[in-house]
Amino acid sequence: MTQIRSRPRSELFAAGVLVTATAILVAQFLTATPTAVVVGDESTRLGTVGWQFGLHDVVVIAVAACAVGASTTALLNGIGSSSATSADTTCSDTSTQESTDSTSSELLQARRQEWETVSERLASNEEQVYQAVLDADGVLPQSEIVNRTELSKATVSRTLDSLEAKNLVERKRRGMGNIVLLT
Repeated sequence: MTQIRSRPRSELFAAGVLVTATAILVAQFLTATPTAVVVGDESTRLGTVGWQFGLHDVVVIAVAACAVGASTTALLNGIGSSSATSADTTCSDTSTQESTDSTSSELLQARRQEWETVSERLASNEEQVYQAVLDADGVLPQSEIVNRTELSKATVSRTLDSLEAKNLVERKRRGMGNIVLLT
């Protein structure tokens, strides 16, 4: 049985922007205005010298190119996968970093409460695996789950399949293994 993995809306939106902006770029480049050489008052046309873009064309091309770049970057970076980590590393001012840390710890506590209520509604193996990831603040290598729960690799893998189907966890490939994230 093939399992279809749903994509987050942000990834679908970025993919849609990428396709649309690329189509706009192609259309703009294919519809450039030819430059003609005209001699005399009667507008005798001697031929086409090259192609010219008007101000409107340049603005549309620039906006579409920015949209292509932004959506491609978002898709390649896996939209929002490590926003808290990147926010902490880019802050150089210590006061800003302290406020970011306190905000992220408040968010973590709020998420932890949500996750704990979810944990109470799960089956035995699901609860063990979910609780192991929860105890690690929502991020844990799959191999570590096997060590912490004393379940077999196959049981952990099947349990994660079940939790992924319920949109409670997400597995991301990292090197030779997987990182499990609570959603």
